[in-house]
Amino acid sequence: MTVKYTEDHEWVLIEGDNATIGITEYAQNALGDIVFVEVPEAGTEFSQGDDAAVVESVKAASEVYAPISGEITEGNAALEDEPALVNTSPEGDGWFFKMTIGDAAELEDLMDEKAYNEFCEGLD
Repeated sequence: MTVKYTEDHEWVLIEGDNATIGITEYAQNALGDIVFVEVPEAGTEFSQGDDAAVVESVKAASEVYAPISGEITEGNAALEDEPALVNTSPEGDGWFFKMTIGDAAELEDLMDEKAYNEFCEGLD
């Protein structure tokens, strides 16, 4: 298992030909208390960079982008009833969706944990 990160603060857990996507600890801290999450339906296809999900907090609403191209295999239905999972476990139970990896070469555009942490330090 490998985890990659985007400049839009999504994380991508890579497991074979599949990926699980969510927002990072940094993103959920910036958003504050999450009050609503809309995840994509299974079977939906996205290209890298497409709007894939919506997350709303008491501070703001934000898009969650597809970090890679592929087809959604599952949206995290638990977030409909308990959006606060994104706050309590952003890189665990608070995942947004799972998808196939349509083009493995796109993963090369993403950052590893060290590069992402350095990126975030530059934002503060």
